[in-house]
Amino acid sequence: MALKRMDNIGIVVEDLDATIDFFRELGLDLEGRATIEGEWAGRVTGLGDQHVEIAMMRTPDGHSRIELSRFLRPAVVADHRTAPVNALGYLRAMFTVDDIADTLERLRRRGAELVGEVVDYKDVYRLCYIRGPEGLLIGLAQELGHPAGKDG
Repeated sequence: MALKRMDNIGIVVEDLDATIDFFRELGLDLEGRATIEGEWAGRVTGLGDQHVEIAMMRTPDGHSRIELSRFLRPAVVADHRTAPVNALGYLRAMFTVDDIADTLERLRRRGAELVGEVVDYKDVYRLCYIRGPEGLLIGLAQELGHPAGKDG
Protein backbone atom coordinates (compact mmCIF):
# COMPACT_ATOMS: atom_id res chain seq x y z
CA MET A 1 0.00 0.00 0.00
CA ALA A 2 1.36 3.41 -0.98
CA LEU A 3 1.12 6.70 0.83
CA LYS A 4 -1.77 8.71 -0.61
CA ARG A 5 -0.99 12.24 0.64
CA MET A 6 -0.04 14.35 3.64
CA ASP A 7 -3.33 15.52 5.12
CA ASN A 8 -2.26 18.34 7.43
CA ILE A 9 0.23 19.64 9.96
CA GLY A 10 -1.03 20.37 13.47
CA ILE A 11 0.02 23.39 15.51
CA VAL A 12 -1.05 23.96 19.13
CA VAL A 13 -1.71 27.63 19.97
CA GLU A 14 -3.06 29.74 22.84
CA ASP A 15 -4.82 32.44 20.81
CA LEU A 16 -6.77 30.66 18.09
CA ASP A 17 -8.43 33.79 16.67
CA ALA A 18 -5.18 35.74 16.29
CA THR A 19 -3.48 32.76 14.68
CA ILE A 20 -6.37 32.31 12.23
CA ASP A 21 -6.12 36.01 11.34
CA PHE A 22 -2.36 35.66 10.76
CA PHE A 23 -2.72 32.68 8.43
CA ARG A 24 -5.59 34.41 6.59
CA GLU A 25 -3.30 37.40 6.04
CA LEU A 26 -0.68 35.01 4.69
CA GLY A 27 -3.26 33.74 2.19
CA LEU A 28 -4.71 30.58 3.70
CA ASP A 29 -8.48 30.09 3.84
CA LEU A 30 -10.37 29.08 6.97
CA GLU A 31 -11.94 25.78 5.99
CA GLY A 32 -13.81 25.38 9.25
CA ARG A 33 -13.81 25.41 13.03
CA ALA A 34 -14.92 22.73 15.44
CA THR A 35 -14.71 21.51 19.00
CA ILE A 36 -13.27 18.05 19.55
CA GLU A 37 -13.87 16.49 22.92
CA GLY A 38 -14.44 13.29 24.73
CA GLU A 39 -12.96 9.94 25.46
CA TRP A 40 -12.82 8.81 21.80
CA ALA A 41 -10.48 11.68 20.88
CA GLY A 42 -8.27 10.94 23.87
CA ARG A 43 -7.88 7.36 22.68
CA VAL A 44 -6.31 8.70 19.46
CA THR A 45 -3.98 11.20 21.16
CA GLY A 46 -3.26 9.26 24.33
CA LEU A 47 -4.40 12.24 26.43
CA GLY A 48 -7.57 10.73 27.87
CA ASP A 49 -10.60 13.01 28.17
CA GLN A 50 -9.82 16.12 26.14
CA HIS A 51 -11.53 19.29 24.94
CA VAL A 52 -9.90 21.09 22.01
CA GLU A 53 -10.99 23.94 19.74
CA ILE A 54 -9.64 23.47 16.22
CA ALA A 55 -9.51 25.48 13.03
CA MET A 56 -8.54 23.99 9.68
CA MET A 57 -6.67 26.37 7.37
CA ARG A 58 -6.28 25.47 3.67
CA THR A 59 -3.71 26.73 1.16
CA PRO A 60 -5.14 28.45 -1.94
CA ASP A 61 -4.30 25.45 -4.16
CA GLY A 62 -6.38 23.21 -1.87
CA HIS A 63 -3.59 20.64 -1.44
CA SER A 64 -2.23 21.50 2.01
CA ARG A 65 -3.76 22.24 5.40
CA ILE A 66 -2.73 23.39 8.84
CA GLU A 67 -4.83 22.30 11.80
CA LEU A 68 -4.66 24.88 14.58
CA SER A 69 -5.59 23.51 18.01
CA ARG A 70 -6.28 25.27 21.30
CA PHE A 71 -6.39 22.83 24.21
CA LEU A 72 -8.92 23.61 26.91
CA ARG A 73 -8.40 20.23 28.56
CA PRO A 74 -5.89 18.86 29.41
CA ALA A 75 -3.60 21.83 29.98
CA VAL A 76 -0.64 22.41 27.68
CA VAL A 77 2.48 20.78 29.16
CA ALA A 78 5.37 22.17 27.07
CA ASP A 79 6.17 25.31 25.12
CA HIS A 80 8.51 25.22 22.13
CA ARG A 81 7.45 28.53 20.58
CA THR A 82 10.73 30.31 21.06
CA ALA A 83 13.02 27.39 20.28
CA PRO A 84 15.83 28.33 17.89
CA VAL A 85 15.98 27.03 14.33
CA ASN A 86 18.41 24.26 15.33
CA ALA A 87 16.16 22.80 18.08
CA LEU A 88 15.10 19.16 17.77
CA GLY A 89 11.59 18.47 16.54
CA TYR A 90 9.44 20.07 13.90
CA LEU A 91 11.15 23.14 12.53
CA ARG A 92 8.77 25.29 10.53
CA ALA A 93 6.17 25.43 7.80
CA MET A 94 7.38 26.91 4.49
CA PHE A 95 5.06 28.82 2.18
CA THR A 96 5.70 30.04 -1.36
CA VAL A 97 4.48 33.60 -1.88
CA ASP A 98 4.31 35.94 -4.88
CA ASP A 99 6.18 38.81 -3.21
CA ILE A 100 8.15 38.45 0.02
CA ALA A 101 8.43 42.20 0.62
CA ASP A 102 4.66 42.69 0.37
CA THR A 103 3.97 39.58 2.47
CA LEU A 104 6.39 40.73 5.18
CA GLU A 105 4.79 44.16 5.28
CA ARG A 106 1.31 42.68 5.72
CA LEU A 107 2.40 40.08 8.30
CA ARG A 108 4.38 42.59 10.36
CA ARG A 109 1.07 44.35 11.00
CA ARG A 110 -0.05 41.05 12.55
CA GLY A 111 3.02 40.88 14.79
CA ALA A 112 5.43 38.89 12.59
CA GLU A 113 9.13 39.49 13.11
CA LEU A 114 11.95 38.68 10.71
CA VAL A 115 14.28 36.05 12.24
CA GLY A 116 17.41 36.70 10.18
CA GLU A 117 17.57 38.37 6.80
CA VAL A 118 15.80 38.10 3.47
CA VAL A 119 18.32 36.24 1.30
CA ASP A 120 18.46 35.28 -2.37
CA TYR A 121 19.53 31.71 -3.10
CA LYS A 122 21.21 31.96 -6.50
CA ASP A 123 18.63 33.14 -9.05
CA VAL A 124 16.08 30.62 -7.80
CA TYR A 125 14.49 31.72 -4.51
CA ARG A 126 14.26 34.69 -2.18
CA LEU A 127 13.93 33.22 1.33
CA CYS A 128 13.36 34.26 4.93
CA TYR A 129 12.13 32.98 8.27
CA ILE A 130 9.69 34.91 10.41
CA ARG A 131 8.22 34.42 13.86
CA GLY A 132 4.46 34.67 13.63
CA PRO A 133 1.86 34.72 16.38
CA GLU A 134 2.88 32.81 19.48
CA GLY A 135 6.45 32.56 18.19
CA LEU A 136 5.57 30.14 15.38
CA LEU A 137 8.44 29.76 12.95
CA ILE A 138 7.31 30.28 9.34
CA GLY A 139 9.44 30.15 6.21
CA LEU A 140 8.63 32.27 3.18
CA ALA A 141 9.93 31.56 -0.32
CA GLN A 142 9.52 33.68 -3.42
CA GLU A 143 10.36 32.00 -6.71
CA LEU A 144 12.59 34.33 -8.70
CA GLY A 145 11.96 34.79 -12.42
CA HIS A 146 14.45 33.75 -15.06
CA PRO A 147 16.68 36.58 -16.32
CA ALA A 148 15.43 38.19 -19.53
CA GLY A 149 16.43 36.37 -22.68
CA LYS A 150 17.29 33.08 -20.95
CA ASP A 151 15.33 29.88 -21.33
CA GLY A 152 14.65 27.84 -18.30
